[in-house]
Amino acid sequence: QVQLVESGGDLVQAGGSLRLSCVTSGFRFDWYAIGWFRQVPGKEREEVACINSLGDKTRYGDSVKGRFTISRDNAKNTAYLQMSSLKPEDTAVYICATVVGPMCGGNYDYWGQGTQVTVSS
Repeated sequence: QVQLVESGGDLVQAGGSLRLSCVTSGFRFDWYAIGWFRQVPGKEREEVACINSLGDKTRYGDSVKGRFTISRDNAKNTAYLQMSSLKPEDTAVYICATVVGPMCGGNYDYWGQGTQVTVSS
């Protein structure tokens, strides 16, 4: 049974930092790219970052470039999203998901439940 469990969300002041974790189980983690998304009620879900299966290629949404860093530890079956210089507009539920394949750019199939990040001004 595939599972993705996010954690690390919190209430933080603008300019602060958070690190989110996505702990996975039930599949070969090191075979698949992983993405982080965020969801705000009433808005489309936004892909913020993706990392390939080997962890040596990443891509970011324009709104987070230079502030967020995606990484992974294949030995721990875990992906991370380091968020810095947070802004109130980063407030959202952050969700991790698996790509169908080792490279970013493919469809996503398995999703976590998400973790809430709230940035106060």
